[in-house]
Amino acid sequence: MVRPAPGAPADVDVTSADPETLDPFVIVAADGTVTAFNGHVDLGTGIRTALAQIVAEELDVGFARVAVVLGDTAATPDQGPTIASETIQITAVPLRRAAAQARHHLVGLAAARLGVPAADLVVDDGVVRRRVPEPAGDNRVITYGELIGEARIRLPLADDVALKPVSEHRIVGRSVPRVDLPAKATGGLVYVHDVRVPGMLHGRVVRPPYVGVDIGDFVGTSLLSVDEGSIAHIPGIVAVVTIGDFVGVVAEREEHAEAAMRALRVAWRPTPTLPDLGDLAGALTKNPSTPRVLLDQGDIDAALAGAATRLTRQYVWPYQMHGSIGPSCAVADFSAAEGRLRAWSGTQNPVPLRADLAKLLGLPESAVEIVRLEAAGCYGRNCADDVTADAALLSRAVGRPVRVQLTRDQENAWEPKGAAQLMTVDGGLDAAGDVVAYDFATRYPSNAATTLALLLTGTVKAEPVVLQMGDRTAIGPYDVPNKRVVCHDMAPIVRAAWMRGVSALPNSFAHECFIDEAAAAAGVDPVAYRLRYLSDPRGRDLVEKLAARAAWEPHVGARRREDADGTLRGRGFAYALYVHSKFPGYGAAWSAWVADVAVNRETGEVALTRITVGQDSGLMINPEGVRHQIQGNVIQSTSRVLKEEVTFSEVAVASREWGAYPILTFPELPQIDVMMVPRPEEPPLGVGESASVPSAAAIVNAVYDATGVRFRELPLTPERVLAGLRAAGMAPPAPAPEPPPAAAAEPPPPRARVLMR
Repeated sequence: MVRPAPGAPADVDVTSADPETLDPFVIVAADGTVTAFNGHVDLGTGIRTALAQIVAEELDVGFARVAVVLGDTAATPDQGPTIASETIQITAVPLRRAAAQARHHLVGLAAARLGVPAADLVVDDGVVRRRVPEPAGDNRVITYGELIGEARIRLPLADDVALKPVSEHRIVGRSVPRVDLPAKATGGLVYVHDVRVPGMLHGRVVRPPYVGVDIGDFVGTSLLSVDEGSIAHIPGIVAVVTIGDFVGVVAEREEHAEAAMRALRVAWRPTPTLPDLGDLAGALTKNPSTPRVLLDQGDIDAALAGAATRLTRQYVWPYQMHGSIGPSCAVADFSAAEGRLRAWSGTQNPVPLRADLAKLLGLPESAVEIVRLEAAGCYGRNCADDVTADAALLSRAVGRPVRVQLTRDQENAWEPKGAAQLMTVDGGLDAAGDVVAYDFATRYPSNAATTLALLLTGTVKAEPVVLQMGDRTAIGPYDVPNKRVVCHDMAPIVRAAWMRGVSALPNSFAHECFIDEAAAAAGVDPVAYRLRYLSDPRGRDLVEKLAARAAWEPHVGARRREDADGTLRGRGFAYALYVHSKFPGYGAAWSAWVADVAVNRETGEVALTRITVGQDSGLMINPEGVRHQIQGNVIQSTSRVLKEEVTFSEVAVASREWGAYPILTFPELPQIDVMMVPRPEEPPLGVGESASVPSAAAIVNAVYDATGVRFRELPLTPERVLAGLRAAGMAPPAPAPEPPPAAAAEPPPPRARVLMR
């Protein structure tokens, strides 16, 4: 077993040791089965399968022998939240070493038992034998289980473990079917929404009116009164729970909890107004910030002053939702007698959530267990942590397990949003059309949303926390002699957390749109222009291969190709190396897009007809799994670019149901052609987000090719596109407004009537 201890080397125990007392990476049991442990969770990305492949490969056991435990705080190591495409690239590394070390140790035991040099032995599905059988000698075999027996063997995890060369891989690099899909396809998988425990009650919460806002002295202090008599007519009510601004109801039956939530009369103080988020550029510019220089190369000011052509551009990214298809749900069981909490959650962050629940309930972290189960998708962070804390508070209040599920309104309103972002570029070209100056600034309101119950109960003050998260891929990929990159760190405006691609997607939207604009100004094909400034050999190789795969036709400027029916068609290109984690960060997979679009000039509707996407992911543990991740990125990013934008009232989030926050539908999906560059000799890279990063720019550049109009603010809704086309004379003008209806003539005064008798 491999067990990381704080400040000390991890241990390896190749027995059936109890994972309740250790935080293992790998257990090899006496029956030959293998259990692997990883602190991250599977969000539908297939990492449970990929991690099992890694362990089976390094241990030389059959894939079916390996079970993987993920994100259970009572059993798995603390490897932080499941973010930044880190699982395969980062957290799988010690797991792979642990499996390899266990194999080396077991082969050493076999060598001593068989009297054969370890170098002369091979392993096949946990059975150790001679590499070359002796014609008339001792050809005994021995299994891992026989080597272990009743022994308990613990080893320190070494840094210099010899891993299997790629040439010997039999499981890694193969498209092993995902272990989670059969149960999902047959309805057998237990999602967190399906959890039922003995004695369980049902809870619902009533949220404050400052919807989607989590900073300010009014947070946690706005509740005036709760009229419990307003729900006296509803049967089965167990409790109404109020702590600060936290309000919840608990009932024996779910429908009664739901009815009580809707009927409960609650009075609140007036809610402060928000900045004008209809003008995101203005709001982000006015939000106080601290500039942080990431790069200052050459003499940017002199280069801009001497440029033959100067291009100053502004790009705006909207607030967006994670948009989980089902509202968040959790079950919590608090035991006052034991002083312990067990919670079943769809969290993406088991260990940070454990710390938050311990703080909320005044428990040591060791007294809180998070059992992580799959939920309805997350893509960064939705309300999964919040609803788990809700369930914990209600369970403590009533002394029984409580299941809480949010409504769609609550999920959309309160989930921490993907942050809006403002990018400005001041670029300069010389007389030959070369980029000689690139001055890039990005403004990103912080995304450090605190678990909501901590704020509503007053356990944590609702003060702004500023994270340095706006710098992902802020330094563009192109070689420019004079370059300055500044990130403006700022407090949040509304409740926000990380979302797929974080700030890398908006930053790359700006980088890749600008390089396209510069290519047009220079009179050069967009792909050729990129290659002029791209020195990264793997990046160049990917760009060239993808252009060939998509049959890219070199051209200059917008072609405005039009079908007989008036539909405008265009193609756009974009490239990115997703650089993530704390600055300066490190690269995940390389990715590039060619987007084909059709634009209806009458309505402004943009349809993606085909996406050709290329990716260099290094060694692909499960190639089909990588393909699925790329396809998922394409679908979600297309939705985000064409449709998704959170709207706000003067005081709160307004996008509270699907009608106000539309997402891409199945009929709108483009054809997706995935090109994966095989590099088995290179380390495996994160693929959960990379293919989303070039998306926005590729689509916007394609719309430019179709229409000749540049769009620098998203999403590309029909209304926004039609307005842009009309401004450029590319669409019929808006119809004249209907004249107001003529005022009805006043009726004549009534005549006097005389009654004759």
